[in-house]
Amino acid sequence: MKHLLKLLDLSTDEIIDILNLADQLKYEQKHGIPHNILKGMTLGMIFQKASTRTRVSFETGMYQLGGHALFLSSKELQIGRGEPVQDTARVLSRYLNGIMIRTFEQSEVENLAEYGSIPIINGLTDFCHPCQVLADLQTIREYKNKLDGLKFCYIGDGNNMANSLTVGCLKVGMSVSLACPEGYHPDPQVLEFAKAYDNFKLVADPKEAAADADVLYTDVWASMGQEGEAEKRKIAFKGYQINDDVMSVAKSDAMVLHCLPAHREEEITAKVFEQHAADIFDEAENRLHAQKAVMVRLMAPEK
Repeated sequence: MKHLLKLLDLSTDEIIDILNLADQLKYEQKHGIPHNILKGMTLGMIFQKASTRTRVSFETGMYQLGGHALFLSSKELQIGRGEPVQDTARVLSRYLNGIMIRTFEQSEVENLAEYGSIPIINGLTDFCHPCQVLADLQTIREYKNKLDGLKFCYIGDGNNMANSLTVGCLKVGMSVSLACPEGYHPDPQVLEFAKAYDNFKLVADPKEAAADADVLYTDVWASMGQEGEAEKRKIAFKGYQINDDVMSVAKSDAMVLHCLPAHREEEITAKVFEQHAADIFDEAENRLHAQKAVMVRLMAPEK
């Protein structure tokens, strides 16, 4: 593994290896065992989309690994003034040991990897969010003690989260049921990938998708950059909510996850959110541990 651009690029073994290392690093951090694996190294963090969890977890993770994280706002870089991404990639490769980028176009991440000579980590694009889903899988395994054979249900927008969750969950042996309204389905590239799996289903009815689910997941109806569509989306996504009615058809011990931030009473009720707050905030914490594992696998001199 040279980069983390999208989960479509990773094998099942590579995903499980990252999860195993994330568990190990989490144990060491909780028990005060130092792991200065990236001592003296610097991660450049390019943000063209704002973030809470991504910035804090990567910056803290690099510190805990003995390295340094450098915040690079697109407003302060020449890339924000029209410098081609390929030139930025070649320059930053001379200074840094790795780059994490959170941006809009997937092509920008791919171009950084093509023209740079250091590892590139996709912190989020409009197409996918691999770091979040690695943390999600780590959390599911912590709660359920396995991944293979579980039923995963996603309700809502077929956005970057739906794309990465579909790929990640199928690759580790979970069955996947998505409930998305017409016109808001996942990316065609992801649906083409999912065709090879008999345990994938895309439906319109949230309760049909949630039946006997071990894990339920949702995301905001209007993602960053779609604020102008908020009212239109409220109409389109009416009924696409994790609530008591949906939970009644899932397994009695089903967990609920949300990548945050959450809009209570839209994609999830406040009641269900608070009932599963432990699941959701353990998931948020695991962004730190999963991303540390990614950085170690990509940047450590001896992996």
